[in-house]
Amino acid sequence: MTSKFPDGAALVFGGSGGIGLGVAESFVRAGTGVAICYNSKKDAAEKAAAELSALGVKATAHQVDVREQDKVQATLDAAIAAHGRVHTVVWGAGPLVDQVFIADTTQEQFRRAVEIEVFGFFTATKVAIPHFRVAGGGSFVHLGSAGDKWWPALDGLSVAPKATNEALIRGIAKEEGKNNIRANTVLVGVIEAGMFLELSKQGVFDQAWTDEVQKTLCLKRWGQPEDIGAAAVFLASNDANYVTGQQISVSGGFGV
Repeated sequence: MTSKFPDGAALVFGGSGGIGLGVAESFVRAGTGVAICYNSKKDAAEKAAAELSALGVKATAHQVDVREQDKVQATLDAAIAAHGRVHTVVWGAGPLVDQVFIADTTQEQFRRAVEIEVFGFFTATKVAIPHFRVAGGGSFVHLGSAGDKWWPALDGLSVAPKATNEALIRGIAKEEGKNNIRANTVLVGVIEAGMFLELSKQGVFDQAWTDEVQKTLCLKRWGQPEDIGAAAVFLASNDANYVTGQQISVSGGFGV
């Protein structure tokens, strides 16, 4: 045993870059292994795994299409083979989110978001819960949206699917607590990484957008990936062993 985690690893979906990579690094720095899941960013994931392993804790990279249960199962099996056990599933997978009003959202856009965010997470729970039961427990940490508390216009393709996952998190907490399985969410605000940086490059998030959004923040700055990582590590660790079905908003006080 480490001071905070059982032997084994955290399985981080969406861990190859941006926020997910920051979360993976936070787990490694907390003393537990990580299995980094990626869809298309093979080079980035393998580089990240090598760099994190150099910190003295085992990190591996695994390709997966989260929409296909057999591939998610194969990824879990590979992570167990590499690390001996998976003690935590971190759900951070998701596509680049188009900023669009609900009325202008196409069925194709919404279907893609739901297939990856919702069906993907549901599939991850389907394969992980049996493993957690046999192992004597485990933890789900969902990287949700601060928009769950205060709707941000144009961000429905992220907020709406993640809201479904919030309901699943509460359901897992309710149904699987007897098996020592916990489920919690980190509500993610604007983080200076990943999607935010990409959409900023595209001109979607300009200075006018920044000025308006920061009016809704208590802390007048953007968050960093390690801020999300710290909250995820806490929720997954033994420090939070009596915490389940809860949300921690890491958003600079967004919407307060």
